[in-house]
Parts: sequence; C-alpha cells; structure tokens
Amino acid sequence: MRPLAASHSIRLISRIFVCIGLVTMLSNCAGVLIGAGATVGVAAYQERGIEGVAHDTKLATQIRAAYLEADGTLATNIGVEVYERRALLTGLIENDALRAHAVQIAWSVDGIKDVLNEIQIKNEEGIVEFAYDSWISAQLKTKMTFDADILAINYSVETVNSVVYLIGIAQDQVELDRVLAHARSIDRVRRVISHVRLKDVGS
Repeated sequence: MRPLAASHSIRLISRIFVCIGLVTMLSNCAGVLIGAGATVGVAAYQERGIEGVAHDTKLATQIRAAYLEADGTLATNIGVEVYERRALLTGLIENDALRAHAVQIAWSVDGIKDVLNEIQIKNEEGIVEFAYDSWISAQLKTKMTFDADILAINYSVETVNSVVYLIGIAQDQVELDRVLAHARSIDRVRRVISHVRLKDVGS
C-alpha cells in the first residue's frame, strides 16, 4: 500500500506539469525555458528518476542518429521511445527488410536491453489512418492525467495508424487496467498494445 499523502502529491504535481506543458505550447522563448524546467521536474517524480530519464533520452537520441546515418527513411518514418533501456519502435515503413534493419540498428546501441518491434508495414494492416493519431494520443494523455487513480507521468503514449502503444511503469494491475480502459474508450482507436510493466515486477 503506497502512502496516500505522497501519492496525492505526486498526482497533483503531475497535473501541474501538464498544465505548464500546455502553456509552453502556446508560447515561444519563455516557453522553452519553462518547458526545460518542467521536464526536469517531471523526471524527478517518475519511477525512473532523473538519471533514468536522462539515460533513456540519450539512448533514444543515439538510435535516431544511427537511423539518420543509415537511411533517411528510417529516421523520418520510425518513432523511438526508450523506457528503462527498452526501445519501443513504432511507425510505418515500406517493407520487412527495412523493419529488420531498424531493429538491428536499435540493438546495436550500447545500453539497450530490449527492442520492442511495433513497426508496421504499409498495406500489411489493410488500413492507413494517420489523421487522428495525434488527437488520440492527446485524448489519452488528458484522460490519464486527470484520473486521480493514475500516475500519468510514468507512461509514454504513441499512436500510429490508430493503434495505441503504451510503455512505462504501472503502480499495480488496477492502475494499468484503468489506463487500458481509457485508451480503448477513445473514438477511432483500432487496437491497444501495452508494453507497460508493473512496479517491482520485472525490474
């Protein structure tokens, strides 16, 4: 059982940082400074901690740089999210050879302990629907942030072709079930794929 006071404080801080992020989106130079401070603040309250977030960010940057060097198609069409040294690869590319190459490159980055290959192949899914991807992600992040029973700062959300991908750390199965329910409740979501682990399980 986690202390209620601490849990409430973290959730409150999470919402504050989300609001700061919204303000940042509407501003320019000042927003950059606010956004940088907010990023550090959020990292401090994540289960990963500041060092964990910094390390994951560095690994993601290295993978993106390797994609850019290897093939511009990989750099522009594949999304990279690293969480606890697990690289989640998403996006839509032309063929399986490119997908395999992308996975191989991610594995080659020193420090990566797992590669989660969720890259879609064009025409393989049968449906191509990008128009609502950003909207779906924004809807889910909002639902999670304002749900008092979810620590939203511990999750990353990616949506590709109306498929929602989740990675992060859930406090328990109940919290994860709430997150999944929110994702599935959003209009136009075709599927939800979770790579979220439970806190203190598989760490």
